[in-house]
Formats: sequence, structure tokens, C-alpha cells
Amino acid sequence: MNRFKSNHLNTAHSGLAALLACAGFAISATAGPRPNDNAAPPRSIVQTAASNESFETLVAAIKAAGLVEALEGGEFTVFAPTDDAFAKLPAGALNDLLKPERKARLQEILKYHVVPGRLGGADVGQRVALSTLSGQRLDITAKAGGLKIDQSAVQVADIGCTNGVIHVVDTVLIPSKLDIVATADKAGGFETLLKAAKAAGLVEALQAPGPLTVLAPTDEAFAKLGKDTIRDLLKPENKQKLADILKLHVISGRVFSDEALRAANAKTLSGESVNFRLAGGVAMVDGATLIKTDIDATNGVIHVIDSVLLPKTSQTPTMPAASSAERVSPRTLISTAIERGVPEFNNGDFAACAAIYEVATLGLLALPNDAFRGNARADLVRGLDAARNEHNVQERAWILRRALDAAYESAADSSSMMRMTPSR
Repeated sequence: MNRFKSNHLNTAHSGLAALLACAGFAISATAGPRPNDNAAPPRSIVQTAASNESFETLVAAIKAAGLVEALEGGEFTVFAPTDDAFAKLPAGALNDLLKPERKARLQEILKYHVVPGRLGGADVGQRVALSTLSGQRLDITAKAGGLKIDQSAVQVADIGCTNGVIHVVDTVLIPSKLDIVATADKAGGFETLLKAAKAAGLVEALQAPGPLTVLAPTDEAFAKLGKDTIRDLLKPENKQKLADILKLHVISGRVFSDEALRAANAKTLSGESVNFRLAGGVAMVDGATLIKTDIDATNGVIHVIDSVLLPKTSQTPTMPAASSAERVSPRTLISTAIERGVPEFNNGDFAACAAIYEVATLGLLALPNDAFRGNARADLVRGLDAARNEHNVQERAWILRRALDAAYESAADSSSMMRMTPSR
């Protein structure tokens, strides 16, 4: 999963404005269970699945994984694969997962289908991603043609249960089975990082249950330090110095990119904090650019960066930092957001447009007080609050656009803006 794609401003998520307004987002399918069939009495999630012959495999898997009690003990949203969905798995895969020795993996897969809380189809359609009980996140793509959860299509939405809701999906959702180290190794481009982690004695820590968030510099990022610096850091006598540098790239917990941007600051395992921000429409962490984010691993999440972060007390030569948030032109940031958001809106991707505008608004609010004249900052806050309380994603995009337009007029700089008008 890769939220933030292209600095979190090209989120692949489309609105269901017209569809969501009809029938409470009840997606029809040619076959499969349907909500409220025969006016059945209220049942729990497990009872509802067990009462429907389309979920025989799912119920057997829940029992084999020992998750019946867990799913009865709270309120959840379940993306439930049908028997036909399980049948799509490679030959022998299901039988293998049902073996007692594979219980842990089966639990991970089933938990990847479960989101805390009760989210109807309309609610799901307004999201970009959802965090599951496994810790990993599901990508949500909503268009007029239907709703997709990762690569699985929702066949039927909103089967109400006493402790949540079931949405029927046509494909089994599979979470990553690789830890952070294995994920980086498989992805390629992190040879220096992995070599450094080994030299610093941190490989086992990055393979531990965690969860952890890793800001992973590419090989090109390390190359900016110079061959001599890298060679020196990898020497046994510099093990602690190297460990201190690498720990600056690790945050306790699973922090996804949108959460990092909203929080702005995060404390790393080195004890120092790093700052997440927008700079000229680009997502940054301290002096590094986030070039790819939200790569799921079993024990955390990876965000790829283009420069190595260095401790403030480090004597290692530092790389030139990108322009800080304090030097960002408000009008440039707004222009960039509008330039990227308008095509998404005009293509019907209202949620993608709204996400772009929201990120830009958060970036504007991070600027110094003198970046705007009058009450522009308060207006931005009110616009952001109004947008977050608006369930219609198309209208949410318009609320944020109006706030950005007003902020542009009140900006203290005098840059020109590309005037683009979405169709409505």
C-alpha cells in the first residue's frame, strides 16, 4: 500500500457523490448474500455469516483462527469474502492456512478484513484508507462504478449486524507477510541501509514485532554523504555513531503519512524529534523529501526518503536542506494544490481532490502568522473543520477550494497563481 503517492497529493480515490446519495450505498451483485433478506432477526457478525451459505469457508476460517470470541466482543466493520472469493486462492493455499501450525498467518489475513467500528458503505466510500485489526491499512477506491477495497470489489454493502456491519467482497484480501527488513530487501534500492543496519546491530530490532515506522533512505540518499563518509561510518569503532544516525530514522508505532503530516512532529528512537511538513507542495521530513510512503510490513510501515537524516549533534557533514516550511510561498503552495486538484475533480475523483486541498490547508496552517493578512488563518481553520464535517465528498472539495481561494487573496506574498476552474 502506498498512500501519499507522489507526495500524498495524487491519492487514488474517487467520490461516489451520485451513487452514495441513492439507497444508502447498496451495491447490487448478480449473486451473493444481500442485506435484510427475508427480514432475518438481528444477529451478530459471526452469527450472520454462519447463517448464510455463501460464507461457509469464512466461518470455518474464523473458527480455525480462534477469532469467534474476538469478533463477538466489539463493534466492527467486516469485509467478508465469499466462498467463491476463497476459491480464487492458489491451489492448496486454503488447506495450508487451515492447518494448526499456520494459525498465526490465518489470523493476520482475517484481521486484515476487519476494521474497528461500524462503517456503512457511504462512510467507507468517503475514506482513502482504513486501518485494520492487523495494523496494516486497506486502500479504498470509490468510483461511480463501485467500491474497491485493495484489489477486491464490494459486491453487497451494508448487511447490518448487532455488533457492526458486513460488506461482501469478491476477493480475499492479503496483507504483507514480510517484516521491515525483508520488505526493504525485496523492494531493492536499500542495500546501503541494510548494510548499515547490520553494522549497527539493529537488524533484529527492525525484525521485532514492533510496530515501527521507518524513514528509509535510498542508496542514492546515502550516496549524497560521499563514499568516504559511508566507509567511515561502517567501521566497527563507529558502531554507536552509526546506530544513533539510524535510530533517527525510526519512530515507535505505525505512523502513516497522513497521520505524520497532521501531527507535524514525531519522536524517534534516537530521542530527537523529526518534523513533517509541506514545503512548496512537497511532503518533507526535516531536510528530506518523502518520495514514497505507507509501504506496509508485518511489523510496521516504511516511508522512503531521498536524504539521510543526521543528528543535530553529529559531526558528520550535512547535506544541503530543502527550503523549510517557513520560506514557502503561500500562493505557490495554493497554486500547486489547485493545479493538481482540479484535474482530479474534473475526472470525477472528488475525494482525491479533497485530499489534495486538505493537505495544502494543513501546510498553510503550519506557516508563520505573518504569511497571511487579516483573518485568513481563522478562515482556513473554519474551512477545514467544515470540510471534515461534510459527508458529501464533492461538496467537501468545494469547501476547501473556497478556503484556499480566500487564503490566496489574503496571502502576504505576491506570486502569481494559475487560475484553473473545475467544472461543476
